[in-house]
Amino acid sequence: HLQPVESGGGLVQPGGSLRLSCAASGFTLDFWAIGWFRQVPGKEREKISCINVNDGRTAIEDSVKGRFTISRDNAKNTVYLQMNALKPEDTAIYYCAALESGWCRGDVCCSHYDYWGQGTQVTVSS
Repeated sequence: HLQPVESGGGLVQPGGSLRLSCAASGFTLDFWAIGWFRQVPGKEREKISCINVNDGRTAIEDSVKGRFTISRDNAKNTVYLQMNALKPEDTAIYYCAALESGWCRGDVCCSHYDYWGQGTQVTVSS
């Protein structure tokens, strides 16, 4: 069964850091594109960052640029989202999603993703 699995969420104080992991279950990430998204209940899902695991190209949204970094570890079959200088408005459920990179039409962020994880809660609060 093919599914990304997120981990690393939790409660952190404003200004703190967390590293989220997206591990591939049932597939290897080498030729896949991964996207990180977040969603607050009652609001639309927001794209945060994307990576083409094959060639390493990345993209990051302006809302988190300078604070969040996406990276990959092919040996561990895992993509990471390093989140620094966290703010209360970063509180959300964070999801990673996967699509075979060939379907991304050369883009780093795909127009859609086929496989989604269950999400991990990130709460930024004092």
